[in-house]
Amino acid sequence: MDEQTGRVIQSTGKWYIVNLGDETIECRLPGKFRLDKRKVTNPVAVGDRVKIKVEEDKRGTITEILERENYIPRQATRNRRGEQILVSNIDRAWAFQSIKQPKLNPGFIDRFLVTCEAYEVPAGVVINKMDLANKNASRYADEITEMYQSIGYPVAQTSILDNTSIREFAAALKDQISVFIGPSGVGKSSLLNAIDPDLNLKVGEISSYSQKGKHTTTFAKLVPLKDGGYIVDTPGIREFGVVNIEKSELSLYFPEMMEPRQNCKFYNCTHYHEPNCGVVEAYKDGLIAAERYNSYLNILESLEI
Repeated sequence: MDEQTGRVIQSTGKWYIVNLGDETIECRLPGKFRLDKRKVTNPVAVGDRVKIKVEEDKRGTITEILERENYIPRQATRNRRGEQILVSNIDRAWAFQSIKQPKLNPGFIDRFLVTCEAYEVPAGVVINKMDLANKNASRYADEITEMYQSIGYPVAQTSILDNTSIREFAAALKDQISVFIGPSGVGKSSLLNAIDPDLNLKVGEISSYSQKGKHTTTFAKLVPLKDGGYIVDTPGIREFGVVNIEKSELSLYFPEMMEPRQNCKFYNCTHYHEPNCGVVEAYKDGLIAAERYNSYLNILESLEI
């Protein structure tokens, strides 16, 4: 049988489900791809377009991984070297957080946004569970929203108890291939079920001891939305390690630093300790939010020299 082209809609690590348009095929991945991609823990990711050959047992073999338009990597976990590709070929990635249970983590958001900037993935921010917010938490959510919107990122405050927020956010997903990335327990699956009840995704709970979520989504999966578009439902991610970014280029991925860095005395300025730094001056003048500059320094410190 001739080769056919499809999109990977689910990966279990050993098998890949490929959508060919009118049918889905369970596919193997030959060992040569794993050898060729030693620095990547998963040579094939959900969203990848691939060529496959269907065998006599009605299962397929992936013969080619087509070039990606974009993708989102993170530092491999469990002491493994290299990077893990979370998803590829998407229209927008959303950093998904909850205002409480578990609490919002701006550091996670900033690492995520830096990676999206570096790999040319349009990004946004979701602050979920707004029904749990008291006055102080609501004020904090508004401050975070204003901060990210001011530098060009769309922000959605959502709650499964607020139909207006559900409708507005659903409109942002229509006819897009989107992905939610965030820790367990922030309500990704619950919000998706509110947007499209036909999905009937499994919903988890919060550990009363740690106030952190328990994993409910085991493998990433691309699922269609009834009103058009697709969403990648991903397992919860507690940490987001930045990969393949050098210290001298980190500020390129902070939009609010692009103009001030032109005023730096040194071309390789790290915007930390150097004299006559345009970014530091902009920060002192209030043109760069303190939270964002502190995130920049934290990420800078985590990068390899």
